[in-house]
Amino acid sequence: MYRTFFEMQREPFAADIDVQDILVTPALQGVVERVRYAMGIGATALITGEIGSGKSTALRYVTEMLHPSEYRSLYVVATTGSILELYRQLLHALGASMSGSSKAIMRQRIRNELNELLHGKKLKLVLVIDEASLLRLEVFAELHTLSQFEKDSKPHLPVVLAGQSNLIDSLVYRSSLPLASRIVARSHLEGVSRTGMHEYLLHHLKICGLNHDIFDSAAVTAIQQGSGGLFRKANHLARGAVIVAAKQKSMTVTADHVRTASTEVF
Repeated sequence: MYRTFFEMQREPFAADIDVQDILVTPALQGVVERVRYAMGIGATALITGEIGSGKSTALRYVTEMLHPSEYRSLYVVATTGSILELYRQLLHALGASMSGSSKAIMRQRIRNELNELLHGKKLKLVLVIDEASLLRLEVFAELHTLSQFEKDSKPHLPVVLAGQSNLIDSLVYRSSLPLASRIVARSHLEGVSRTGMHEYLLHHLKICGLNHDIFDSAAVTAIQQGSGGLFRKANHLARGAVIVAAKQKSMTVTADHVRTASTEVF
């Protein structure tokens, strides 16, 4: 009903937009530059930020913009499991199966698969670990071994670690230093300003087929303040406010509509 009322062509403020439709903010551009630098020298890049700040979107933008004939990105979502769980996820990302639970055998199988991609198919690789703040310290202690090729002289597997701010706390432990020493670029994503939020809202309205602003000034301020400038919560508030406005037959979304929508979201 609200899409019809506002003549929107698709669901507003959705997370599943095409990568070409992602708003390239200065912060996102900074992530792209740092990740590409780390990839270029086979090192590790670190992306941190609070929940909903756009880390996963940034990872999707970076990896999907890589040409598939030249690059292969291996994307895994971290868990609180052991290093064996991470190895299983990586083998799955490689399209390989593995039975048994020997770390040595699984690590060697991963190396064999990586070497086939590197030397057999002549692809450049990058390992992306999202939600890396969930990883156990024992995993941080061993993760760097995946990047060691030819006595650590060949930087074939750059790594991108993304997670909440406490990821940094895990990396300062002595056992994590072999991995932390490979980090050459860091990005921290924060909530955007009111100006940045207005630009974000207008961008998403355009994706929906609207070329005019339906949010009044106070509504933009309410969304920015209510979300702390974080995109995920801003999406929920903006969509909820649009629904409330449509129910009230108002062609303008106001701060009152945002406040009503805020009672439905965390």
